[in-house]
Amino acid sequence: MSPPNPLSERLRFAEFVLDRLPNGRCRARVGLTWKESEQFTGENEGLGSQAGELRCAAQACVDALAGAVSGGMSFELLGVKAVRAFDATVVIVSLAVHGEGSGHRVVGSYLTESDAPRGAALAVLNATNRILGNRLFMR
Repeated sequence: MSPPNPLSERLRFAEFVLDRLPNGRCRARVGLTWKESEQFTGENEGLGSQAGELRCAAQACVDALAGAVSGGMSFELLGVKAVRAFDATVVIVSLAVHGEGSGHRVVGSYLTESDAPRGAALAVLNATNRILGNRLFMR
């Protein structure tokens, strides 16, 4: 029997939708998959500004992660920011990780050319992949 593919043991970014609503707000939906059979979805609504869209998208990803870890560990979005650097936009997120006897912070980033809200969701996933890889692998 061949050993499991380590890439199949990670949460995968499967879906991102950002709707700009007529009332000046936005709604983001993030879908994650694990082992191609389990799916986790997070949704959030926020302000329709540039900063609001980033926070809305990042929080939707945090909500999807909450379904994936199903207790014992939780994530809190502390901040999200888009910075212009290297002729592109770098989206940076800061998260607090709670559970398993301690709390600490993690930071993730994503370099994007055009879709900063999607980059915010991916930055959340990049911040948590190392932590979640071990937790999900041990399921």
